[in-house]
Amino acid sequence: MERKRSLKYWQDEEKPREKLIKKGEHNLTDVDLLAILLRSGTKGETAIDLARKIINKFGCFRNMSHTSLNSFKEIKGLGIAKICQIKAAIEIGRRMAESELIKREKPLTSPDEVVKYIMPRMRDLKKEVFKVIHLDSKNRPIEIKEIEEGTVNQANPIIREIFYKAIENFIPTIICVHNHPSGDPTPSKEDIEFTKRLKEGGEILGINILDHIIIGDNLYYSFASGKIKDI
Repeated sequence: MERKRSLKYWQDEEKPREKLIKKGEHNLTDVDLLAILLRSGTKGETAIDLARKIINKFGCFRNMSHTSLNSFKEIKGLGIAKICQIKAAIEIGRRMAESELIKREKPLTSPDEVVKYIMPRMRDLKKEVFKVIHLDSKNRPIEIKEIEEGTVNQANPIIREIFYKAIENFIPTIICVHNHPSGDPTPSKEDIEFTKRLKEGGEILGINILDHIIIGDNLYYSFASGKIKDI
């Protein structure tokens, strides 16, 4: 008799949830983790089967993070509810990295320390987004403010909002971060002009612009160091 495929007929050591409980989530495969997230499969296939199809199509979780909904819909048995579950879980993971930056109690001493936390979420964004990291007098991060999506071609509104938020919260020092959706962090003429005007405004208002960092695809440019680096 052909073995039934429903997970309830599997041995406990084969079931993703039981494996997680016994061995810990860090010992599960990507397929196991995704199957737990999906919770159920479709007629004729288990959650494991469906998870394996998704992993085979996209390769890794990062690729899923910047994939359109239509690409997910090409997978038979994957409805909008399950797609939203996957997208939401990946976004939670990326936001956790940024939240860790705020939890640290040590001063930021290099752009590498900033990029370590910011890169996971910003490198895959399809639109240019500005973030401003507020620091205390000892250069310890307090919070991250996200400015409205835009580009340095709209510099005046962005600069006004950056300084407005800093003044409103009595912030002495900031680090500005934005991404290049192309993946190339090389600063454009607009980026250079924007940074110049930002620093001039900071001098007038008494706000220290510690750095302006451009995020690419596992690369970044720091205006403070004047270099492109990978991470």
